Amino acid sequence: MSVAVGLDVGTTGVKALAITATGQIAAQAEHGYPLSTPQVGWSEQNPEDWWRAAEAALDEVSRGNEIAGIGLSGQMHGLVALDRSDRPLRPAILWNDQRTGAECSEIEALVGLDRLIELTGNRALPGFTAPKLLWLREHEPDTYARIARICLPKDYVRLRLTGSWAIDVADASGTLLFDVAGRRWSDEVVDVLAIPHDWLPPALESQEVSGETPSGVPVAAGAGDQQAAALGVGITGPGPASVVLGTSGVVFAALPEYRSDELARVHVFCHAVPGGWEAMGVMLSAAGSLQWLHDTVAPELGFDALVAEAERWQPGVDGLLFLPYLQGERTPHADPNARGAFAGLQLRHDRGALVRAVLEGVAFGLRDSLDLLRALGVEVTRARVSGGGARSRLWLEICAAVLGLPLERTVVEEGSAFGAALLGGVAGGLFADVHEAVEATVRTHEVIEPDPAWQDVYAELRPGFRALYPALRDLDGAMVEQ
Repeated sequence: MSVAVGLDVGTTGVKALAITATGQIAAQAEHGYPLSTPQVGWSEQNPEDWWRAAEAALDEVSRGNEIAGIGLSGQMHGLVALDRSDRPLRPAILWNDQRTGAECSEIEALVGLDRLIELTGNRALPGFTAPKLLWLREHEPDTYARIARICLPKDYVRLRLTGSWAIDVADASGTLLFDVAGRRWSDEVVDVLAIPHDWLPPALESQEVSGETPSGVPVAAGAGDQQAAALGVGITGPGPASVVLGTSGVVFAALPEYRSDELARVHVFCHAVPGGWEAMGVMLSAAGSLQWLHDTVAPELGFDALVAEAERWQPGVDGLLFLPYLQGERTPHADPNARGAFAGLQLRHDRGALVRAVLEGVAFGLRDSLDLLRALGVEVTRARVSGGGARSRLWLEICAAVLGLPLERTVVEEGSAFGAALLGGVAGGLFADVHEAVEATVRTHEVIEPDPAWQDVYAELRPGFRALYPALRDLDGAMVEQ
C-alpha cells in the first residue's frame, strides 16, 4: 500500500503516522524519551534521543507499506547547536525553557520593540530561539565559539534522515530571526544581534521537498507542530479556527494576509500553506495543568475517573477559579514569572471541584486568545479541536460554552503527525498540494454546541478570572525576586 508518513518530534516522544490517500490510518507508532531540567526553569533534551525514537517509529510504520513521502513536524523554537561535523555541541534548549529573560530584554532594546514586531510579527519571549543563542554567547562562550550552524528539533531529525540541512518558513517564524512578512531570514535582526548568517539553514515552503532518504523517499520541509496540527484538522485558509488542548493550549486561525498585533500578544507566523500566514494565542499549561493536578492529588486514578468527579459540580464551581499559569505564560500575558493560583476556595470544595476549576480556567485562558485574534480582524464562528484534552467530552462542553463556539471533532485526531503526513503526501505525489490533501482526507464527525445556560454563567465569571493576574502579579514578582 502506498502511504504518506508524518513524523512529529514532540516534547515527550516521536509519533509516526502512515496514512492512505483517503486519510485512513495504515499504521502508527510512538517512542518516548526523557526531559532534563538541570536547573529551575531549564528544559533540555538530547537530540540523539529524537533521532533514535524517530528511526524506531519510522521502521515500525514502514513494515508492509510503500512510503511515497515523509513529512516532518515538531516542537518549535528549540535550539540545536551543531559543530562542523553536525554533532550537537550540548543538549538542545527547548521551547518551554525560561532562562532567557535578560536576553529577551536585550533583544528588544537592540532592535527596538516596535521594529522587532514589525519585522518578525512577535516580541522577544524566552521560548524563542534567538534569546537562546544570546544566552549561549554570554554563559557558554566556548560552546558558542564552536557553533558551525544551528537547527530546530525536527530539522535535526531531517539532517540525520536525509543529510539535508533545511528548515521550513513556518518553523523558522518562531526563531525571532525571520522576516515573517517576507518569508525569509531577517538580515536586519540577524545583523543587529551579530549572529552569523551562515549558521541559518535554507528556508523552504512546508510542502517543498527538502531531501531524500537513502532509499530515495522524498521528505517534505514540514512545519512546526502547531501549523501541522492546524493543517491536520483542515485549516488551510480563513474559516474555522483550530483549538488545541495539548500540554500547551492554542487558538489558531489562518490570516487572509500578513497582519501583526501591535503589542504582539498573539504570535503571527507563516502558515504551512504556501503564501499563507496565521495568528495564534499560546498558553503554556493547558492539558499540562490537568496533568499537574492529577499527579499531585490523584496519581492513582485514571484521567477519565478524575474528570468524572468534576461532573458532579455545576458550572462555575460556586465561584472557584483557577489561574493556569503554572510555568509562566505567553498569551495574553508575556510573563515568564506569572504563576498559577486557586481563588475562592471553600470548605465544601473537594477534589472534583478542583478538577472542574482547572478545566474552566484553561478554557478562560483560551478565550483570552480568541478575543485577541478577533481584535486582529479574524472572523471566527466555529473551531476544530485536537490534542489529548479533546478526548474529554466534559472539557469540550466547557470550552464550547466559554468560547461561545461550536467545536467540531475530526475523524482522525492525530493532530501534528497527521498534518505532517499530509505534507509528506504532497512531497510524494499523492496530492497536488495541501488544499487537495485536506479535501481528500479531513472529515468531521461530531459538533459540540455551546450550552446557553453555561455561557451565561461563564460570562459572569470571566471578569473575575481576568482580574486575578493583575491582582497577583506584584506578589508573584516579589516571590520570584526572593
